[in-house]
Amino acid sequence: MTSTQKDQHGVRSQRSQEADKPHRRKGEKTYSCDECGKDFTRGGDLKKHQLIHSRFKPYSCDECGKSFTRAGHLKKHQLIHRGVKPYSCDECGKSFTRAGDLKRHQLIHSGVRPYSCELCGKSFTQAGSLKTHQLIHSGVKPYSCDECGKSFTRGGDLKRHQLIRSGVKPYSCDECGKYFTRGGDLKRHQLIHSGFKPYSCELCGKSFTQAESLKSHQLIHSGFKPYGCELCGKPFTRAGDLKKHQLIHRGVKPYSCDLGGKSFTRAGDLKKTPTHPQWS
Repeated sequence: MTSTQKDQHGVRSQRSQEADKPHRRKGEKTYSCDECGKDFTRGGDLKKHQLIHSRFKPYSCDECGKSFTRAGHLKKHQLIHRGVKPYSCDECGKSFTRAGDLKRHQLIHSGVRPYSCELCGKSFTQAGSLKTHQLIHSGVKPYSCDECGKSFTRGGDLKRHQLIRSGVKPYSCDECGKYFTRGGDLKRHQLIHSGFKPYSCELCGKSFTQAESLKSHQLIHSGFKPYGCELCGKPFTRAGDLKKHQLIHRGVKPYSCDLGGKSFTRAGDLKKTPTHPQWS
C-alpha cells in the first residue's frame, strides 16, 4: 500500500470513527441531573439547577431574610417588597409582580384545566396544584403545629394556622375597620366594598367578587351534595352548610335578641325575627 493509499485509508477510518460517535444535534439535551434526571442543553444550566438540590442559597433578602439560589430570583422577589406590579389582567384588573404569575392567573379565566386527579376527578390549571392536591389522598401531613399538634399537608397551611392561633391581625379595612391576619384576606374583603363582581354564573347570572364563591355557588346548580349529616341524613352542597346545620342537633344558639332574649342557631334567623330591634 502506497503512502497516498495509507493516507486515504486513514481519512476513511477517521470518518468512520466520527460516524460512530453520537452527534449533538441542535436542541438535543445532553446534560442530565443525577438527582432528579432533568435534562439540559448546556452544562451551565445544569450547574445552576444543581444548586437547588444542594440547598445552598447565598442570596438573601434584606427585607424578610428569605434566601435564594440565584441572584435573579432574589431580584424578582424584591419586587414584592417594592410593591411593583407591572403585569395586570385584562379580565379582572388584578396586578402581578411577575409575568409568569399573570399567565398562571389567566388560566383561571380561560376555564382550561388540563391536569386532573385520577382518584377524585378534580381538575387544576397547573401541574403543581395537582401535585399538592394529591397529597390529600396520600394522607401525608408532614407539617405539624407545635402548639396544638394539628398536622397539615402543606407548609403554607401550617403558617396560616399559626397566624390564626397567634391572634395577630395587622391588616385592617379602611371602610369598616375589620381586621385580618393576612394581606390577601384584606384585599379579598375590600372587593365587597368596591362592588366589583367579575365572576358571574352562566346559568342564573348571579355575580361574585371571588372565583371561589362562584365555584361554591355552581355546586347548587349541579345538585351535587357530598356532605351528609350523620344524625338525620340531610345532605348539603358545602361543608360549611353542614356545620351550621349540626348546631341544631347540638342545641347551640349563639345569637340572642336584645329585646326579647330569644336565642337562635343562626344569625339569619335572628334578623328575620319581627321582635328584633331592626324590625321594630
